[in-house]
Amino acid sequence: MNYEAPWWLPGGNLQTIWSAKLARSLTPALAANPPQFRRERWLAPDGDFVDVDFLVGADASAPKPEYESSALAQTLANAPAKTLVVMFHGLEGSSQSHYALAMAAWCQQHNLAFAVPHFRGCSGELNHAPRAYHSGDFEEIGWILQRLKKQHNATQIGSVVTPMVALGISLGGNALLRWAEEAGTEASKTVASVASVCSPIDLAASGRAIGRGFNRLVYTRMFLNSMKPKALLKLAQHPGLFDRAAMLASRDLYEFDNIVTAPIHGFKSTEDYWLRASAKPHLHQIRIPALVVNALNDPFVPKASLPQPQDVGGQFVQLWQPAQGGHVGFAAGAFPGNLRTIPETVGHWLVSRAS
Repeated sequence: MNYEAPWWLPGGNLQTIWSAKLARSLTPALAANPPQFRRERWLAPDGDFVDVDFLVGADASAPKPEYESSALAQTLANAPAKTLVVMFHGLEGSSQSHYALAMAAWCQQHNLAFAVPHFRGCSGELNHAPRAYHSGDFEEIGWILQRLKKQHNATQIGSVVTPMVALGISLGGNALLRWAEEAGTEASKTVASVASVCSPIDLAASGRAIGRGFNRLVYTRMFLNSMKPKALLKLAQHPGLFDRAAMLASRDLYEFDNIVTAPIHGFKSTEDYWLRASAKPHLHQIRIPALVVNALNDPFVPKASLPQPQDVGGQFVQLWQPAQGGHVGFAAGAFPGNLRTIPETVGHWLVSRAS
């Protein structure tokens, strides 16, 4: 695997922002016929609901993109029909996030099933329970994956059991890795492989980074502008859930997590949450093929915090740390760029481990 950013797109911040706002998540041909989703609402074990979006249709007869390598084409040709690719989105993301649409289009072209479970509060409708979601939400991940596995196998012809693979973006990737760590050898009964993309697997390091300088002015403000209104709606549902004035006065994710995220989800404080939810200290517990992708110029996942080979402790975890890419960026090609890098590289890696 290799990646080099286009010459016209220098620097981690530009690669992050451009990819999210201006790069093409779909090719011109697919933009005319974009991926369509159908939604299922599932009753969660606690009585709340979770919304899952499924890609509608996959066109196995569609011409495959010329840019793909012969090795990738062979891998996909050998993949079991309707292998299910599950994507867990990032903080405040959804099935309409740029990275989700890019992966959906890739799966559509290659006859792969694709699903995006929404973390609570991210599907466009406020959930009922006090809880929302957090970076270490591995219990929710496990329940969702098990139900997806059972449901997907039930749709197959005869006794055929097709593989399921999963990837998580940013926050979703850390939570997915935490699930794989907690599940250990049992994880292989549910998924064939997992991948995280630009995930803050050292939450304390990333939390400090996003709370400083340009990151604080741009990314922190963007997240809080989405999270605070949702928190107010949740407080209206459950009066007394947290201190309204303190939440509104929070200036960064550390303060918001200390007031809202941590106590609602059973953590003593932000420090306790970030420590217990981080995937990095437990990577050696993973017992299925796992790919951990982090760009070295990610604005809020510091290079110094990234895992090294000695941290993974075995044969199961592969690290890919390209010099460029930003945070969930990885745009490629001529101006204005496309978002094929992650679907091609990570999608290929996942499916090749499931064949």
